[in-house]
Amino acid sequence: MITKALLLDVAELNKLINSAYRGETSKKGWTTEANLLEGLRTTEQELEEIITNPKNTILKFQENNVTIGCVLLIEKEDQLYLGMLTVSPELQNSGIGKQLLLHAETLALAKGLLKIVMTVISVREELISWYKRNGYKDTGERELFPDSDVHIPISTIPLEFIVLEKVLNSDK
Repeated sequence: MITKALLLDVAELNKLINSAYRGETSKKGWTTEANLLEGLRTTEQELEEIITNPKNTILKFQENNVTIGCVLLIEKEDQLYLGMLTVSPELQNSGIGKQLLLHAETLALAKGLLKIVMTVISVREELISWYKRNGYKDTGERELFPDSDVHIPISTIPLEFIVLEKVLNSDK
């Protein structure tokens, strides 16, 4: 079941997101960043700030009252920004990510937003291909990877973000 995350979900979301992106547990899935970055993907404080901002929505995917997936959606002018799409490493490739993407599209259309944009680390070719198979296109735009105490690059390859977007059909 997909529902909107609340403040009481922060600890569980934090554990899920960090386990899917960083550290040894993330290597069980195909979306790990553990070979590129050290540190945390997010913190409870950041998630609390996200959830309390009315422009933001975190959707959570639950099975048996356990959160096994989530996605961050941010209303930005005439588009929806999609980030932190997360599925528990053991359950990746089971369709949960695609269900969260479809739910995000439905939410965007309900808000009158006809475009979803996201950034993906440029060297994450398998992930970029997955988004492209789901209708996202490379805009050609690039953004610098931010310097941070949280996201610590360990890759020798310089990191940057590519901007992907999907224009939604309002006739759905």
